[in-house]
Parts: sequence; C-alpha cells; structure tokens
Amino acid sequence: MILPIYAYGQPVLKKVAAPIGPDYSGLEELIANMWETMYHAEGVGLAAPQVGLSIRLFVVDTTHFKPNEENELQEPGIKKVFINAQRLGEEGPVWSFEEGCLSIPHIRGEVERPSLIRLRYQDENFREFEETFSGINARVIQHEYDHIEGVLFTERLKPLKKRLIQRKLEDIRCGRVQVNYKMRFAAPLR
Repeated sequence: MILPIYAYGQPVLKKVAAPIGPDYSGLEELIANMWETMYHAEGVGLAAPQVGLSIRLFVVDTTHFKPNEENELQEPGIKKVFINAQRLGEEGPVWSFEEGCLSIPHIRGEVERPSLIRLRYQDENFREFEETFSGINARVIQHEYDHIEGVLFTERLKPLKKRLIQRKLEDIRCGRVQVNYKMRFAAPLR
C-alpha cells in the first residue's frame, strides 16, 4: 500500500526517532509499504518519520546508480532495510552532492558530507551488522539517518541557499506544491 509522505513542517520530521524491537506490530507490512511508497515516488531512500512514524527505520535502494566519477560510487549499489541504526563514525574526504527529499519536493541543494559512514544496525530479521559504506551509498544512508535524528537536508545547506528557499519551504508546509505522490501537509490550504 502506498503511504502518504509527510511534508516539510510536520512535527514528526523534527523528532529523534525511537528504537523498535522484533515485537513491533505490523513491521513486515510497514517495510513492504515503505518500499512501495519510495518506488512510487521515485526515491532512493525513505525513513519511517517520512510516513509519520517516529521509529528508527529506513530503507535504501541505490542499485540503479552506475559506478562513475560523477556519483562517486566506489561499491555496488545496495538495497537494504536499516533498523535501530547508530552512527559509529564518519570520515574520509568531504564531498558536495546535490540532494533532494521526498518530504521537501522541488527543492535541491548542495550538501557536504564525509565520504564514509560506519553504522551499527539491524536488518528486517533483527540480525545485527556493523558496516562501513562509501560514495553514493554513504550519502543516501547519511541523508536517511538524518531523518531518524530529526534533521532535514535543508538544515545542512549554506546560509544563502537557506534564505533563498524560505518561501518555497513555506509553500510546501502549507500544501502549495504539486507532486505525483500522496503527501500529508502541516497546514493544508483552506
């Protein structure tokens, strides 16, 4: 089932998400719905807060990226579920890449992030992993990890860009934006 994506301005997007356990009700269905929602909206990652749930869960699929210098993919793409992720460290050269977000449609901006991230996380079967990701995989994971920490990519933009997008952000918050997927807005138009 395709879920509505919560838009900029929704309080759930600014909360630090809570961990979950294997007894979390409906988890398998939720994960399936998140994949379907993400693909329908043509995203590469989706975090549970973006569908209104303040839990430490996100999904990532970078398998359609092809290795080249432009996207700095040093490893094969991944398709993974991340539950209860904890960042253990970020390192490597900082690189700038234009990011966007399904919760903040039609706004893109250059975000600088380290090229490597080390995570401890659980998969959909609650098996624990500790892995280092690089390139575009690291980038997408860092973006989604920010969501479960209550941080939006717009907060990482340079000050001038932040000022330039204020009106667009308010339009999104109020529902004055056209997208081809379902959204839930903080202050719908009257």
